Amino acid sequence: MKKRPILLIVIAVNLLVLLALVFAYPHLMVSPGALVAGHAELATDCFACHVPWRGASSGRCTACHAVADVGLKTTKGVSMAAGTIKGSFHQSLIEQDCMACHSDHQGPKLTQRSRKPFSHGLLKLTVRDNCASCHAAPKDFVHRGLKMECSTCHESKAWKPAHFDHDPYFVLDRDHEAPCETCHKVNDPSRYTCYGCHEHSLAKVRREHLEEGIQDFANCVECHRDPRVEPEKQGGRDQGGRKKD
Repeated sequence: MKKRPILLIVIAVNLLVLLALVFAYPHLMVSPGALVAGHAELATDCFACHVPWRGASSGRCTACHAVADVGLKTTKGVSMAAGTIKGSFHQSLIEQDCMACHSDHQGPKLTQRSRKPFSHGLLKLTVRDNCASCHAAPKDFVHRGLKMECSTCHESKAWKPAHFDHDPYFVLDRDHEAPCETCHKVNDPSRYTCYGCHEHSLAKVRREHLEEGIQDFANCVECHRDPRVEPEKQGGRDQGGRKKD
């Protein structure tokens, strides 16, 4: 009977020691991994960012990182090099909730991740759909010279996969389900050609159009936007069906 109180005392003492160690050395007892390089100097100062029993606090973040300078200058006032993000979007957030995106502990090596997925829903409506206000335009062949909005093909939740409604330009039926490079040479969407596939040779297309009295057939999709139906207009004729002079 006397052993039980002694055992309970030992357990209580151990719990108190563990609790004291958590406060004295939290970076060793409860840390979810090393900090990112920018915060390495705070590795042993957990309470620089964390509030006891409440976790990390955005208020602690903004005590060092001035919101007006986030993404533009370091905490020491040094200008940051420009990357794929133009300037800073932090000033356009609807709320300053740093924890919504950032978790500066790198975590276990098997699941290392120091940043949560960014939600464009955190942006103000005035900039949410204006991708160019934050992102530099891609410079590859596919995007070069395009005038359309990014949302025509991309969604804000992820850049890939992309989607594109081709029908307003040319309907891709089962006979025209081909790789983009088949019609858009060097993968340049600003130019296209219908020649080089099955019966679409330049000589044959030219002969058949001239037989119909059609002399203007350089822009195929002007008349043949949908290959499943009759031409929408007769090349070389006006809307009344008369040949152009």
